[in-house]
Amino acid sequence: MNLGGHWQDRPVLVTGATGLVGSWLTRRLRDAGADVVCLVRDWVPQSELVRSRVLEQVKVVRGDVRDRDTIERALGEYEIDTVFHLAAQTIVGIANRNPVSTFESNIQGTWNLLEACRRSPGVRSIVVASSDKAYGEQEELPYTEDAPLEGRHPYDVSKSCADLIALTYAETYDLPVAVTRCGNFYGGGDLNWNRIVPGTIRSILRGERPTVRSDGQFVRDYFYVEDGAAAYMLLAEKLHCRKELRGLAFNFSNETQVTVLELVDRILRVMDSDLEPVVLNEASHEIRRQYLSAERAHLMLQWSPLFTLEEGLGRTIPWYRELLAVSELAEAVI
Repeated sequence: MNLGGHWQDRPVLVTGATGLVGSWLTRRLRDAGADVVCLVRDWVPQSELVRSRVLEQVKVVRGDVRDRDTIERALGEYEIDTVFHLAAQTIVGIANRNPVSTFESNIQGTWNLLEACRRSPGVRSIVVASSDKAYGEQEELPYTEDAPLEGRHPYDVSKSCADLIALTYAETYDLPVAVTRCGNFYGGGDLNWNRIVPGTIRSILRGERPTVRSDGQFVRDYFYVEDGAAAYMLLAEKLHCRKELRGLAFNFSNETQVTVLELVDRILRVMDSDLEPVVLNEASHEIRRQYLSAERAHLMLQWSPLFTLEEGLGRTIPWYRELLAVSELAEAVI
């Protein structure tokens, strides 16, 4: 399936390609005919990129985003035109326990990537994946792109810093960079079971009560992963021909505010389960209410989401059902 002429044979580098969004983005780029190069640090056999065998159909550079020499070599040898920078440590709990490794991956990794791009004149479009967490906790909701970046805890600070570094390279060096700030991604391929969507689905499939770490009243945007991949590609494509987009950040969101308990209830309904969630009320160093305005993306990019929350969940649950069924079969054989 070819999604459009812009991407046909275009050399593209994706960092963080085996992650949740990276896997679906790589698949979509391949379907569009792009010549995809993936920077891969760890081998994750359960990754959607590996399970779908898409990784076998793209070029792979083994390395760490903190290694600038590796990035510069990949950009030069593969004559990269477009870069999607998704590599990051994305788990809030891990960031709280290990802030230095999170800072190194998310902040140092970003300046290494951008400095390598600055030294590579063939690069014409760079999309840096930030997060709604870069805003920190704001009193005014929904968050717009003009809100200050005020992260306070390790993960939020790492995204605030990386975000500002990306905009610095656009402003100071006229690098063709734009930033995405999305809500909480969910979808098939998220292997972090502490997150609410995969953890809830797994519990229900096992007949166990789903666990909510917080008090269940935290409000978030939940953004389907295939919507994210499509939004990243749209932004990168428009960056090629619209210089005024350089140095801008874009929120991408369904603009639907959902509490954690409401989300769990929706999953329970879709899966026709009468299990009751266990509310632990143990969350700390997390923002209580956070949701985005996507007006800038609507107006400047003519963007709109492809999936509702219910549609996204409807595509997500079968992915985990299949994954866990295969895992249980493998255990039974062993």
